Amino acid sequence: MSAMAIYLLVNITKQTLVEKFLSSLWLEKGLSQNTVSAYRSDLQAFGHWLEKSERNLQQTRREDILGYLSFRMEEGKTTKTTARELSCLRTFFKYLKRENHIAKDPSLRIDNPKLGRTLPNALSETDVEKLLTAPDIATAIGYRDRTMLEVLYACGLRVSELVNLRLSDLNLKQGVVKIFGKGSKERLVPVGDEAVAWLNNYIKETRINLVKGNLFEDTVFPNNRGKKMTRQAFWYRLKAHTHTANINKKLSPHTLRHAFATHLLNHGADLRVVQLLLGHSNLSTTQIYTHIAQFRMKQLHETHHPRG
Repeated sequence: MSAMAIYLLVNITKQTLVEKFLSSLWLEKGLSQNTVSAYRSDLQAFGHWLEKSERNLQQTRREDILGYLSFRMEEGKTTKTTARELSCLRTFFKYLKRENHIAKDPSLRIDNPKLGRTLPNALSETDVEKLLTAPDIATAIGYRDRTMLEVLYACGLRVSELVNLRLSDLNLKQGVVKIFGKGSKERLVPVGDEAVAWLNNYIKETRINLVKGNLFEDTVFPNNRGKKMTRQAFWYRLKAHTHTANINKKLSPHTLRHAFATHLLNHGADLRVVQLLLGHSNLSTTQIYTHIAQFRMKQLHETHHPRG
């Protein structure tokens, strides 16, 4: 067999293994398509690095993984990104070992990079009010955007959860929305009177102008072509409204989720209730918001106390 034939065989086999692994993640763990796509990108990056190093999956050693992670850090990748890539590789090699594609798991006994606790961008209640009133509600697009922002802040949703909302997920009489979060986990989230009012008016009067007569479209917030909006499209809309509101901070859709959690805690909400509302599997994920609240209180004390 020629060298080119061997090269093609190894690469085809590798791609097949990756796709089988990704399919098993989707089927067994119920991971979202976004998460599966992220795993695919991470494995492709690692595969390219292996090829340049003239190695393959069966030859991969612990030293190779350490070398790859070091290479990624030198490229400027953050510690958080590197930790995520290591988690992906661990899961992948564990799968290969389980399926008898490799004799030994090279990812064992590799420590996670130490992550510093990073606080999300702080958004005050005043900033939130400015952002909510930024869209031009005289237009159908502006009214839709205002309603989306109201729901995002009222419910603390992930952006993917917001753009994937269906009319059948809403129960506005009871003031709750059914959310399908990470890992296809379902939760009920209260909406609040203000957001319920915006949703009712939007659905009755504005949404019909966006679905372009497609009465079978079930998406709550369609784009200007009457189809489901992408996460990226909403990010651009948020960026425009941030500029209109004259908020000089880098905001993302996740910033309103952070604001939702922080403001609840600032007003005395229980941490475990916030955990349930956010759809976090572990309380430790939610605990970062207690640090934000403490940080905010310290700032207020230093600013306003005569001996601060």
